[in-house]
Amino acid sequence: MAGPSGQLGRLSMDWDQLDLNPKVVAAVKKANIQSMKEILNLSGPDLQRLTKLSSRDVQYLCKTVAVAIKNDPIVTALQIYNGQCPFPTQNQRLSMSCPILDVLLGGGIPLMGITEIVGESSAGKTQICLQLCLSVQFPCSYGGRESGAVYICTEDTFPNKRLQQLIAYQPTLRADVPVDVVNKIKFGNSIFIEHVADVESFNHCLSKRLPILLSRGLIRLVVIDSIAALFRCEFGATDSIAKAKCLQKFGAMLHHLSHRFSSPIICVNQVADAVSDSHLCHSQLGLCDRRVLPALGLTWSNQLLMRLMVSRTQICLEDKHSDGKVCASNIGTVLRRMEIIFAPHLPQSFSNYIIKKEGVKGIKGTEV
Repeated sequence: MAGPSGQLGRLSMDWDQLDLNPKVVAAVKKANIQSMKEILNLSGPDLQRLTKLSSRDVQYLCKTVAVAIKNDPIVTALQIYNGQCPFPTQNQRLSMSCPILDVLLGGGIPLMGITEIVGESSAGKTQICLQLCLSVQFPCSYGGRESGAVYICTEDTFPNKRLQQLIAYQPTLRADVPVDVVNKIKFGNSIFIEHVADVESFNHCLSKRLPILLSRGLIRLVVIDSIAALFRCEFGATDSIAKAKCLQKFGAMLHHLSHRFSSPIICVNQVADAVSDSHLCHSQLGLCDRRVLPALGLTWSNQLLMRLMVSRTQICLEDKHSDGKVCASNIGTVLRRMEIIFAPHLPQSFSNYIIKKEGVKGIKGTEV
């Protein structure tokens, strides 16, 4: 597969720069062929008909064009699998601002696609989203996108008090970033808060308001907290077809925005009780035993790139470092778990984490 940039993608071409016979160059210009892509897309007989050149001259033209674009990188499936793809947006990730969770996620949240964070109440979903809203503002060299975020609230008020606390503790959480770099970032000025109460206003937000912020480069992260709340009251049990169509529509809109602007979409989802585990496949449940399932069903699941399930597990009675020493500061803290349910580039795995005043922090040695 050829790279998206380079001479092949040029809208216009200076044919005099190529090693071509002046007669061939004149014929190409007269035929109003303006790019190498047009040359390669046309068959030999079509080129002969348009340029009035001989078959030998047409073969020479195609060979010269092919040599000229050979400098564009060729990517194999093995290179993509090994993370050696030269296209930067396919390798870049949005950091979770935690090295342990970044390792779990293969570097962080993918820039293109919808990532769902699903879990029961008090599992830490909103805390993770707030941390991502701050992480996206860091320079790219530190896992950020040097831009802001939009936080769409669909049921609860925005937790501004907690956000201000996280901002104050950013130098502590991001010890990997020089203090002067952290202090230069005006975190509170780059988070846009939108309150949406129904499907109609959500549609207006996606179609009108978000494209403006994204096109101006003001944001490079969209958080929806939560997607399930929009559909809980709007659709009844007999409206399954209308609900599915609406979910597909919103999924398509979010994917379009994400891929157009290389901006991750984070959707918080709620859970429902699992009626019978006998009807559930392993990929839906993940590695851990589940008594709950993500809301919105298979229609919504098919819109996702990656699903992360978070949960509360137990009280941390003892937290040991790799050297065997006990970390007293974590004792008594609620232990939580982040699990990868599915992702095209990652295996099913999980890691434990805790939430402290400075933010979400993974616990080393708990990755499975």
